[in-house]
Amino acid sequence: MRNIFKMALLASAATIIAVTPAAAQTGESVTTETATDAVDAGEIVVTAQKRSERLQDVPLAVTAVTGEALAARQISDTSGLVQAVPSLTFQQGANPVASSFRIRGVGTSLFGLGTESSVALVVDGVVSARQAQNFTDFADIERVEVLRGPQGTLFGKNATAGVISVVTARPSRELEGRASVTVAEMDEYRASGTISGPIGETIGVRLTGYYNDIGGNIRNLLTGRDANRTKSWGVRGKLEWQPTDRLTLLFAGDYRESDSDCCQSVLVKVGNPLRALVSGPITARADNDEVWSNGTTGVKSDQQTYSLQADLDLGAATLTSITALQKYHLTQNVEVDSFGHARPIYISPASSAEFNLNYGLTDIKNFTQELRLASNGSGPFTYVIGGFYSKVSIDRYFSRRRALCLTGVVGQPCAAPVYQSLASDSDLSNESIAGFGQAELKLVGGLKAIGGLRVQHEKIAVDGERFGVLVPGDALYGGTPSVRAGTSASDTAVTGKAGLQYEFSRFAQAYGTYTRGYKGLGFNTEISADFGGQAPVLPEHVDAYEIGFKGRTTDGTFGIAVAAFLADYTNLQVQANRSDTLNGVPAYIQTNAGSSRTKGFEIEATFRPSRAFSLTAAVTYAHNSFDIDGLNCPQQFQPGAPVIAIGGTRPVNSCYRYQFRNNAGALMTSGPVQDVKGGKLPASPQWRINLSPRYEQELSPNLAGFVQADLSFQSDQGFALEQDPLLQQDGFAIVDLSLGVRQPERGFGLTLYVKNLFDQNYYSGMTAGVLVPANPTLVDSFANRPRNADRYVGATLDYRF
Repeated sequence: MRNIFKMALLASAATIIAVTPAAAQTGESVTTETATDAVDAGEIVVTAQKRSERLQDVPLAVTAVTGEALAARQISDTSGLVQAVPSLTFQQGANPVASSFRIRGVGTSLFGLGTESSVALVVDGVVSARQAQNFTDFADIERVEVLRGPQGTLFGKNATAGVISVVTARPSRELEGRASVTVAEMDEYRASGTISGPIGETIGVRLTGYYNDIGGNIRNLLTGRDANRTKSWGVRGKLEWQPTDRLTLLFAGDYRESDSDCCQSVLVKVGNPLRALVSGPITARADNDEVWSNGTTGVKSDQQTYSLQADLDLGAATLTSITALQKYHLTQNVEVDSFGHARPIYISPASSAEFNLNYGLTDIKNFTQELRLASNGSGPFTYVIGGFYSKVSIDRYFSRRRALCLTGVVGQPCAAPVYQSLASDSDLSNESIAGFGQAELKLVGGLKAIGGLRVQHEKIAVDGERFGVLVPGDALYGGTPSVRAGTSASDTAVTGKAGLQYEFSRFAQAYGTYTRGYKGLGFNTEISADFGGQAPVLPEHVDAYEIGFKGRTTDGTFGIAVAAFLADYTNLQVQANRSDTLNGVPAYIQTNAGSSRTKGFEIEATFRPSRAFSLTAAVTYAHNSFDIDGLNCPQQFQPGAPVIAIGGTRPVNSCYRYQFRNNAGALMTSGPVQDVKGGKLPASPQWRINLSPRYEQELSPNLAGFVQADLSFQSDQGFALEQDPLLQQDGFAIVDLSLGVRQPERGFGLTLYVKNLFDQNYYSGMTAGVLVPANPTLVDSFANRPRNADRYVGATLDYRF
């Protein structure tokens, strides 16, 4: 870590020598700036500290991407942000609940909904309750801010890794509008439209709508249909009323629906030759884009958000109230077996012969209220102080049904399949209240002191049950159903922030901060949960240190932001594959890792030597490690695991079994487990690099042309907490290219683009499966191939007035 900080300090020192007071830089997609005259100067203004500031002045690592820059790179939703923000990564799960974002390598990947995300999504000041809601369309976006590192002082208990803050456009003072249509290969069709303007002197309105029909990138050879298809649409309305010069009321409503047969994984490596008996004509290969399946994998969701923001200018400060109500509904099913046979197939007595039902229903309701007072201007003392209240309720139903063939001929339909089924229903409630404040005080010259504090209290409760078979005559899946039971817990935490900032000039500053972060209690809510007897998932804490520098040259030619960071997590909340000690049945449960650390540095730079040419570049190095005991071994390492006697020394990073005595005093032997020390967190490559050159030239007084290339590189990464070497992905680079013409300010624009120019294959997630439990060394590998893992060409036509 000492070497990392030395590198950052050297980079900062060299930049300070080069940087002097400067004019603003305009139109950058990833910038190093944020003030009163900033808008007129063309600089990006952000609200990373819950008050408007130049990005240049904010003493923390923030990447701000404008809506225009997102459109220029064809980034249409939050999952695409990874192309523009190298510190942000994304892991695709089987559905939105299991998909997750990570910042600096840290995130929360869970099957269940009983624990919050480490990366908060905030849309227009309203925080999402769970990460399943985090995948939002970018129609009519003003900007996106990605705050890197713990942000709990101002943003609360689900921001221990960082924040993705989406700011949508507000009603305009003049009549304006925009319409956009995109057509691309693989049956991609997108359309969006916006109209905005005043109604009288004190009221403005803005209406936005979008519709997307995205063809699938995986071919189902059995049905002839493409999988991973998505249709979605949404509308958003805003009404802004200014009854007095000092009071502004902003009413907003957002509704969106999505219908997708996501997320179908493909067979990329075969370990068991018997897989050929159930995979039909599918050939496993790294770039496989075919399945042979008779089941249904799909996700349907709808989401509503209603909010009222009131801003009262008191002169020296602004009082802001944000009241919001969110409702989210999700229906999902994941076909587990990926078989295409009409009848259950015999493989072995313990193998699933058919597993098509893995079905869930989720309803989330979230009410939030925030009240804060923020100082105006940039005097010697600035502050934000406020309170926050949240009440979340989550209803979750889940059911499973599979068939076993106890006898038969391998590869042939069995005569008498035994069906197993089970369902669960759970209700989780989470109520929290917090008071917070953060201030900056000018000490001497350009030196400022930074201090912040948050006190929060939460109560969380869960109750639920597993209940009998779904179809009369079925056997129970996974054991005896429980009676309905529940449990609850509460916690109070104090977190905060302290640091120093030194402003060399209006266009150069350095800072150093310490942050204490917190993520609240959690409970398991899934079908395997012991609703009445479980202990809560312990709160996650983080101690984070960051130093940084931001600066620009006088003429706006060059800008840079450098940050070095170290964050130590205790009780990191993870989803672990742990078998039941007595019966050996594997179960993915939400639990805590022992400790975890992430450290590294980030550099963002912009270079504009002329009005025609610009270059943005960003580099992130993030090294992470974690410890956790009692994790299941990768399946291929389980045979032959040594047995450790009671009191014996257990090995590290190696598979073993251990002896223990049960409640009756009998000597027992556990299933194969491992104690991971210094493991690498999933979906967290050490290196990520983005590079985006752009050339724009006036072709005539009313027409400009442009060409832009975007390079994204990342080093190798794994996809399993268990450190499974079969679930590793090598490093890769993606190059996108776009060119087009546009009328300045208003009028038509046409963009032609190529995504993944060199057709580089890659995955957004991987899993492993054993077809025959008696042969655990024969492991098959499956992968999620995103749409951008194939080269495709598209065009966007838009009109602004």
